[in-house]
Amino acid sequence: MITEQGIVEQVSGRNVVVRVERSSACAACQSRESCQEGSGKAMMIEVANEMGAGKGDYVQISIPTGSFLILSLLVYLLPVAALIAGAAAGAALAQPLHINLTLASIAGGCLTVGITFCALRRFDRSTHARKEFRPRMTRVVVRSYAVHPDDRPVHPPSSG
Repeated sequence: MITEQGIVEQVSGRNVVVRVERSSACAACQSRESCQEGSGKAMMIEVANEMGAGKGDYVQISIPTGSFLILSLLVYLLPVAALIAGAAAGAALAQPLHINLTLASIAGGCLTVGITFCALRRFDRSTHARKEFRPRMTRVVVRSYAVHPDDRPVHPPSSG
């Protein structure tokens, strides 16, 4: 399981939006400059509010490692493979269609990358319903009692 901790920024119905700050893993990541995290901004993640968290609570969210690896391969490897396959297909079709080889390779690569991004976007929307690919809240680390005064622990009166 890959876990991160963040602060609940917004509660909307059964979901919450959690602001996750950069972690130490981001500093060592090769893709940090191309990622949203590389910009120094916090990442906003919407998760189901399974733990009854409220605004200001510090929560832990996680995603199974296998799901994370599958999604990473789809996002990073699939477009590159599509680019190479599209360029090869364009080059193969250049001579029969009497088109410039370079132009056909570029067009084929761009076309397949575009189709791949559309397919990935559709896949992303379809997997929102699948729990295995969605991050989920695993615990409330610290409750914000200033925001939830009714949740304050009740201490019995001390005798003495």
